Amino acid sequence: MTIKSDKWIRRMATDHGMIEPFTQTQVRDDDINGNRLVSYGTSSYGYDIRCAREFKIFTNINSAIVDPKNFCASSFVDIEADVCIIPPNSFALARSMEYLRIPRNVLVICVGKSTYARCGIIVNVTPLEPEWEGHITLEFSNTTPLPAKIYAGEGVAQLLFLESDEACETSYRDRGGKYQGQKGVTLPVT
Repeated sequence: MTIKSDKWIRRMATDHGMIEPFTQTQVRDDDINGNRLVSYGTSSYGYDIRCAREFKIFTNINSAIVDPKNFCASSFVDIEADVCIIPPNSFALARSMEYLRIPRNVLVICVGKSTYARCGIIVNVTPLEPEWEGHITLEFSNTTPLPAKIYAGEGVAQLLFLESDEACETSYRDRGGKYQGQKGVTLPVT
């Protein structure tokens, strides 16, 4: 497997619709208040995805047990906003603005951006398997004893594309993966 460069990412996004919407370069502009945006778009060997305005903030108001086999949707408060405040030692779910279509011979690893990591905010995403497609569900863990802020429309994580010299025998699409084609913030499915 080889990690793919900015030229490969641009070609795959523009010619094959791998990332939509797609930003050709890395954007580091200022927002309307003159504050620097957390960068997003194509980087040297990856692509920095943005967070959409849809958030599910975890709450323990119902004293539920977190069970991945029987997840209680009422454990979240849904908000749509430009900023999400995550309570101390808690987490929120969101989705990428970008919709992805992963080629059959590619595996994508998603890692958090250092701007958030240096603030104690961890971004967790599982690998994007060959022929998976959809919006990425993002999990933000606030590991600090203080409230933490996530900005919609700005960079939150970086995708690294690993291309194999041969296509896999069975892709995510072939086996009918349960998160195929997901749109919006998707809770655990069993």
